Amino acid sequence: MATLSYVNVFAKDIVALSGFYQGVFGFPEIEAIRSPIFRGLDTGKSCIGFNAHEAYDLLHLSAFADTRGIKFLLNIDVDSRADVDRMVPVAVAAGATLVKPPYDTYYHWYQAVLFDPEGNVLRINFMMPGDEA
Repeated sequence: MATLSYVNVFAKDIVALSGFYQGVFGFPEIEAIRSPIFRGLDTGKSCIGFNAHEAYDLLHLSAFADTRGIKFLLNIDVDSRADVDRMVPVAVAAGATLVKPPYDTYYHWYQAVLFDPEGNVLRINFMMPGDEA
């Protein structure tokens, strides 16, 4: 079976953006793979990679470097509803923009939607047992 190892984000400032995710969620950096154009964070189940724009050339993606629009969103799962409520103001204080405050979804998640400091979509989620909705 295939598994997800990384979600990579092209970032204007890999140090600042990876630092945002470290500071808000406590994800440790994987220092062994650090480079001038890459930072990686261990989320416990998979990893988030942050690529500098120089990686476009490395990956033969330069023709697409100016593509606009939302192309992905990061979902960060936490252990409780209280964690969602606690982490939203921490993320906002660290430079995120709140798009949709915490709410109960029809699919039994409690989540908030934010933009990270570079405008990428981020959700902070707690997956509720079916009887809590």
